[in-house]
Amino acid sequence: MSARIELDAVRKAYPARRSRGGARAETVAVESLSLVVEPGEMLALVGPSGCGKSTTLRMVNRLVEPSSGRVLLDGVDTATLDPVRLRRGIGYVIQDVGLLPHRTVAANVATVPRLLGWDRRRTSERVGAVLELVGLPVGAYGRRFPHELSGGERQRVGVARALATDPPVLLLDEPFGAVDPELRRRLQAELAGILAEIGSTVVLVTHDIDEAVRLGDRVAVLSRGGRLEQVAEPLAVLAHPATARVRDFVGDGASLRMLPLARVERADVTSLGPAGPGIGAADDRAEGVAGLPSVVLGAPLSEAFAALADGVGAGRPPGPGAPSTRAGAGAGPGRVAVTDAAGAVVGTLDADGVLAALRRAADAVSRPASGANEGRADR
Repeated sequence: MSARIELDAVRKAYPARRSRGGARAETVAVESLSLVVEPGEMLALVGPSGCGKSTTLRMVNRLVEPSSGRVLLDGVDTATLDPVRLRRGIGYVIQDVGLLPHRTVAANVATVPRLLGWDRRRTSERVGAVLELVGLPVGAYGRRFPHELSGGERQRVGVARALATDPPVLLLDEPFGAVDPELRRRLQAELAGILAEIGSTVVLVTHDIDEAVRLGDRVAVLSRGGRLEQVAEPLAVLAHPATARVRDFVGDGASLRMLPLARVERADVTSLGPAGPGIGAADDRAEGVAGLPSVVLGAPLSEAFAALADGVGAGRPPGPGAPSTRAGAGAGPGRVAVTDAAGAVVGTLDADGVLAALRRAADAVSRPASGANEGRADR
C-alpha cells in the first residue's frame, strides 16, 4: 500500500519579531516548493542545516502547517483532513526515536494500533510481524524496555512502530543521525530491504549526501529557504549537478560515490575471445584469469574497484595463450575476471574499464534541463 504525495507551491514563513532596532522581516523556512513523490518511491531530501528539510517533511503530516500552498495525498488536500487521524495513518521516525521509556518494546510498537481501536489479537499479531521484520523477534525483545536496548535496537523499534499499521506513507527524519557510522551503514542496508518489501511511499530527510544517494530512488537537493536546486536520480545528481550549490554540497569524491550506483555491463568487459581449436584450448584460455578476483555481470562497479584496489591476484604470471586486457596490457595484475550468472568467465575488467564504465553510466543519465531548479519535480 502506498500513496502519492504532492507539494503544490508550499511555503512556510514565521512571523517577524520586533527588536530594539525595529521590525524584522519574516523568516522564510520554505519558499514556494513544489514536489511530487510517486507511490512506492523513496525521495531523499538533502541539504545543509537550515534549508527547510525537516520543515518540509513535517508539513506532510501537519506537525507544521503551511503558510500557503497545498499538500495532497492521493489528490486529497491534507488541510481538509483531521490532523490527528492524518498522523495516525502516516509512519514517522525521528532521530532520537522517541520511545516511551516506561513501556515495553511490544507496547511501544502497539501504540498506534491501540489508538486506532484494533483488538488485542490483531494488535499482537501485527506487533510480532513488524518486530520480526526489523530483526527483533517478539519472544526475545517484546518484554524489554528501551533502556535495555542498544542504540541500533532502539532505532529498529522506532521503525517497527512506524510500520505497525502498514502506513501508505513513511516519513524518516534523520533516522540514523544518532548512531555510529558502521551501525548507520548496517541499518541503512536493513531499511532498504524492509522498504522494498512493504512498498510504502517514503520521504527521507538527511544531511548526508552518501545516505541520500544510497537509499533514495531520487534525491532532492535544497538550499537555504527551502529552495529546490535539483531533483533527479542519485547518479544524475552526482554526475550532472544542476547548480553551483548542488556541486558545492556534493563536494569532492562524486566519482567514488557513483561507483555503487553504476553496474558492470557486458560492454565494459574485455572479452577473452573465442577458444582456439584443439583439446584443452578453452582450459588454456581460462588459465589466463585463474587466480584473479572475480565479479558478476550486473554487480556494482564498487565491487570491481575494491577488488582492483586490494590487488588480489597481483603478480600472477599470464597463462599460456592468455589474451591481453587492452592494448599494451599484460595478463597479470590490475584486472578482475567477470563472470555471468552461471559462473562462466566472460572477460576481464581493468582500471581503465572501470573509468570507462563510470563515464558510460554518467552519460546515460539525463543532464538537468534549463530551469530544472525552478521547483516543479514531477517524476
